[in-house]
Amino acid sequence: MNIQHERIRSACTQLKLESMAREWSALADKASSTEQTLADFFEQLLRTELDAKAERTQATLLKFAGLPAQKRIEDYDFKFASGAPKKQIQELAGLGFLERTENVVLLGPSGVGKSHLAIALAYKAILTGHKTRFITAADLMLQLSTAKAQGRLDGYLKRNIIGPKLMIIDEIGYLPFGREEANLFFNVIAKRYEKGSIIVTSNLPFSQWSNAFADDTTLTAALLDRLLHHAHIVQISGESYRLKNKKHAGIAPPQSINN
Repeated sequence: MNIQHERIRSACTQLKLESMAREWSALADKASSTEQTLADFFEQLLRTELDAKAERTQATLLKFAGLPAQKRIEDYDFKFASGAPKKQIQELAGLGFLERTENVVLLGPSGVGKSHLAIALAYKAILTGHKTRFITAADLMLQLSTAKAQGRLDGYLKRNIIGPKLMIIDEIGYLPFGREEANLFFNVIAKRYEKGSIIVTSNLPFSQWSNAFADDTTLTAALLDRLLHHAHIVQISGESYRLKNKKHAGIAPPQSINN
């Protein structure tokens, strides 16, 4: 490496242009051999840095989001899930609801793909550069209760509840909440009301949500009023995708009424 190359590399490093530092020499050789203009070379150099920055941003957003897996709408089995409203789901995949600060509520029995769709919408939001946070309702309550007990609830709410453009709360209703937990959950919905989009999934119809929130019908009504004010309700019916192979083999467990 000659002295000029070292100066260029050092300057790129000081400016935190690591991709330029790595790629400029190869791009310069390519530009020279193909007789590209200086502008063409410079544009490619900038594009290299922009692409690398986008990858770093995406990696950071994915880490913060806490997705349990990477799912895509295209991988959802609409042929099996014949009770899923395909047109509505595909419209939601355009993420217009996110720009309008609207919510999405995915309702249906266990195993019909509610979590898959919620994660897929979250993943698409991340790919478009939106700060996103995924958490189950049970884990959310645990983290909120711990933050409150440690005197850092306000900080937790600012970072994890108010901060994200999109928040996904999975599996509402699978475990009932106590009075304090129900109040904390209401605080989450109230903090995000008309400020950021929420996607929630639940196996319970709205008429039974109070069962999950300490049988407090007044709190549940106020919670639903805020959650559903600007919301798309996606009702999914059908059998459990996870149990389809077991059913074919005749070893699936019997379905409960609230499954």
